[in-house]
Amino acid sequence: MTERKARAGTDVSTAPEPGAEVKSAMAGFLNEIKLFQAEVKQSLQHQEERLTMLNQKTMTYGRPALSASAEQDAPHQKAFDAYLRSGDDDGLRGLVLEGKALNSAVAADGGYLVDPQTADSIRSLLVSTSSLRSVANVVQVDASSFDVLVDRTEVGSGWATETAAQAETSTPALERISIKLHELSAMPKASQRLLDDSAFDVEGWLAGKIATRFLRAEAAAFVNGDGVDKPRGIMLPPKVAQAAWLWGSLGYVPTGAAADFASTNAADCIVNLVYALGADYRANGTFVMNSKTAGAVRKMKDADGRFMWSDGLQAGEPPRLMGYPVLICEDMPDVAANAYPIAFGDFATGYTIAERPDLRILRDPFSAKPHVLFYANKRVGGDVTDYAAIKLLKIAVS
Repeated sequence: MTERKARAGTDVSTAPEPGAEVKSAMAGFLNEIKLFQAEVKQSLQHQEERLTMLNQKTMTYGRPALSASAEQDAPHQKAFDAYLRSGDDDGLRGLVLEGKALNSAVAADGGYLVDPQTADSIRSLLVSTSSLRSVANVVQVDASSFDVLVDRTEVGSGWATETAAQAETSTPALERISIKLHELSAMPKASQRLLDDSAFDVEGWLAGKIATRFLRAEAAAFVNGDGVDKPRGIMLPPKVAQAAWLWGSLGYVPTGAAADFASTNAADCIVNLVYALGADYRANGTFVMNSKTAGAVRKMKDADGRFMWSDGLQAGEPPRLMGYPVLICEDMPDVAANAYPIAFGDFATGYTIAERPDLRILRDPFSAKPHVLFYANKRVGGDVTDYAAIKLLKIAVS
């Protein structure tokens, strides 16, 4: 224990406690630090306000960008928009475009090539619709026809021994199929007052109208076209029974009933149709039929009572019949005696669509006043290029 002793003449009770001076000094030091911190904060705040003021005075405001990336086809789009709205073709006359799908801006007959964005919109609308275009082989050419070389025979082969002479084997035969391109046109019209409205999306409207007209004409020709000023459809070649099939014709499988599907075991004809197609084609097989036929096939069941038709599991996925996708094409024949309402095959191999990539627009403000006509035309053709890749179902007993 520390012994506290009082000095002579002093009162112990009034003497300061040990460490009081240290505490007082520390308190003063802390107060000075707090004052210093406050001054530093105030100085920094003044500096920040000053920098903000200088930035505001030196900042230059510009018009916000309309697009995140530069549009390479903007000049042609502006000129083409002016041509559609008012017929002003000054911007298109001197415009030279460089691209795979556009090689000349001005056509000889006064028509102008559409801009790539509109052309792509029309092409995407055609592909996404219910037409053979969505499953067939589509090629773009810069000529009046497209030739396809098809090897329809197998290379000969044989077993050989070490010392025996090798016999000559058969040589494959090549088949040349020429697809002629035909002109397809559409002519929608709009009022001049509607075209004068700046809020009206004239290019989007025109793309939708042209795609709709082209779709109807193409879909019918790809199925039932006779080759006269139009493509040759899948129903044009001769049809023979699958047992007597030869190159140049399409083989068919009968339903077993004269005017409809068989009353009993109706699903057997669908099974026979699937396995009439070769295994190499069957892997990419697709059913093609119209809505009426699909309604009848949808009710079919196998021997165990299970439906052969199944809907797509995801949005946008086509329905499936025996595991193969189904394309609803309204131009296919209805179920009737001696009709061919269902086609099954690998259409990417069996049917080829050839088209020129350029699409021209001619503006006509005179023929249908006060409306303006837009004459759009392109060239397209189609034909069966592999007769072994497509099989048909015939409504017949045999």
